Amino acid sequence: MKKLKLVSPIPVSVNHYIKPRVFMSGKKPMVSMYETAEAKKYKKDFAKYINEEIEKQQWNIIPNKTQHFYIDCVFYFDRIDKDPNNYFKLLLDAITETQKIWVDDNVTCERVNGIFYDSKNPHIDITIYPVDYVGIFQSVEQLQSFESNCITCSRYKNNCSLLIKAKKGRIQEEIQDGVCSKFK
Repeated sequence: MKKLKLVSPIPVSVNHYIKPRVFMSGKKPMVSMYETAEAKKYKKDFAKYINEEIEKQQWNIIPNKTQHFYIDCVFYFDRIDKDPNNYFKLLLDAITETQKIWVDDNVTCERVNGIFYDSKNPHIDITIYPVDYVGIFQSVEQLQSFESNCITCSRYKNNCSLLIKAKKGRIQEEIQDGVCSKFK
């Protein structure tokens, strides 16, 4: 299984990623949100590093909208009062902007595998790799077995919407325990 290993500095937390800016529109105060300079710098620097590592590690998985990924992270914070969940947003947005691993971070399964404290070298060890499941199927083999039955169904020849949705991970009443009730 192909894995991409990255080391990230600790990004700014979600609390410092985007800030409000108040301005007047006529006589009414309005608020808009802006990305902080710290966040922009992190994204730019981390994206450059990601591109280098993709090349060095020969990551050759072509991004698409349906492939999900595990993001296993071990955090090394400089202080004990930090929450790892506050750091995923900027981290994943930076990876997404490269468009080299996934198209959108809605396909990521983030997992905190450890929290340690290192005041001299705070960072995050990251391992990214494809999940085992495909859509609603627990494995490629389970999908292939299900689809081999579909081939003999009349709905299959017309691009069966049930199969297409199942491959995208959509739960449907018509498919229960690996059996399609609409089989013809």
